[in-house]
Amino acid sequence: MPVLPPETLHEWNLSPAEAVALQSRLASRVVLEDRFAPVRRVAGVDIGFEDDGATTRAAIVVLDWQAGGPPFEVVEQVVYREPTRMPYIPGLLSFRETPAALGAFARLETRPELVMVDGQGIAHPRRLGVASLLGLWLDLPAIGVAKSRLCGRHDEVGDTRGEQTPLVHKGEVIGTVLRSRTRVKPLYVSPGHRVSQAAALEWTLRFLHRTKLPEPTRLADRLASRRDASGRR
Repeated sequence: MPVLPPETLHEWNLSPAEAVALQSRLASRVVLEDRFAPVRRVAGVDIGFEDDGATTRAAIVVLDWQAGGPPFEVVEQVVYREPTRMPYIPGLLSFRETPAALGAFARLETRPELVMVDGQGIAHPRRLGVASLLGLWLDLPAIGVAKSRLCGRHDEVGDTRGEQTPLVHKGEVIGTVLRSRTRVKPLYVSPGHRVSQAAALEWTLRFLHRTKLPEPTRLADRLASRRDASGRR
């Protein structure tokens, strides 16, 4: 059963100026409150590029949260590729990445209650990173878990796993800088859609195990990195 909702938010053949204007409009629709059902399935999403950027690849791994873990039971996984629709433009990466992610979700048979994306949520200059745009398209709670900072400033983070500090941009808290592993570069956690700042951090902490990344996005990244990753397994 496809995960995609019937609503179409916008077309993808946008000029950079149109995409920037659309980001600002869509950001006003992002919900930063906890609006989700009891969580059983959590999807991790990793989006990348192949063929020197000509192909966009999206990998999704759905985990069973209620079954306990770690390790968590993998319910379903999908890899989807399509021609890249937009060139790389700083600040507009979500429009470059999201189409392939939607294509991957359309092939899922499982509808998750929560989505964790390797990328930004509202920790974006116009408050609409890939996790926010994807959350709006899917009408699902989404969290951005990024490995690098796109905007904002923060205090130094302690070296110990679990240390954290707010990420602030133009006087607004847009996420949390989290030391997910001792003496390893921190993660940048931000709500994407239908999730509060507190819940975004809480769910990320719940899925931390032995590595820097939370298990949903770690497993999606591992699936995407397999040379033979070509589809549902």
